[in-house]
Amino acid sequence: MKIGVLAFVASYTADPAAVAKHCEALGFESFYLPEHPILPVKHKTPYPLSPDGRIPEPYAHMIDPFVGLALAAAATKRIGLGTGICLVPERSPLILAKVIATLDHYSGGRFIFGIGAGWLRDESEIMGVDFKRRWAITREYVRAMKELWTKEEASFDGEFVKFPAVRSNPKPARKPHPPVHVGAGGVGPSMERALRDTVAIGDGWAPLGVPPEQLANELAKLKKMCAEAGRDFSKLEITVYAPVKQGDAKRTIANYREVGAHRLIVFPEKLGPNDYERELETLAKEWVA
Repeated sequence: MKIGVLAFVASYTADPAAVAKHCEALGFESFYLPEHPILPVKHKTPYPLSPDGRIPEPYAHMIDPFVGLALAAAATKRIGLGTGICLVPERSPLILAKVIATLDHYSGGRFIFGIGAGWLRDESEIMGVDFKRRWAITREYVRAMKELWTKEEASFDGEFVKFPAVRSNPKPARKPHPPVHVGAGGVGPSMERALRDTVAIGDGWAPLGVPPEQLANELAKLKKMCAEAGRDFSKLEITVYAPVKQGDAKRTIANYREVGAHRLIVFPEKLGPNDYERELETLAKEWVA
């Protein structure tokens, strides 16, 4: 089982290069950074993981993930570098394709493109996104980026993005392009959509906190969808942003491995400049085999 780290790095924590370097030394397989470019002071959308709907303070302090991952790439040699997740519809696909290709090129093909469309409607609207159509936009942007990554002269004629034949270099080191992992999945229609989007544009699926028994059921559906679409289910990488419970790592890893997960991503609680090493070492003792 691959074990990665999702790090809520901010200006007041240890810097991403230092954290990633220590993660690599401890044997973690991958290093992820999240994204929220802005946080509305007043928001109508409640945070789904807190009783009062308030958004945790660290969300207002997230660094740009691609700048952070570039710093991490320069400080490391082997560890995977992922977005957990990138808010695709809030960025220009032509610029985003260039940023990703450059990062992947200079990191030696280590980038993992975790994608999402956004849950915070207030933020999406400030960033100019039609919230109801955010996943349709995301699917099209990803398809346009794949053209830019894989063709010497790429063009695209879609509903949300159009461009004539252009050249965009460098190309990603990983071929045909960095893996696209769909970071979505909840209950009801959102889960169904996440699975279908994975089949449509993904090289993997990366839901948040889905328990093993539910994951098994959803993977059975995903396998059936892949068969219907003519895709090879066995080539999809399944990543889970896992709940971390002290003393429960071995059982958690075994349960997720049994149902077909390939990678678990865990969250360190503290990344302060003076305590991140100890925090990561404690995490590694439980989670890294």
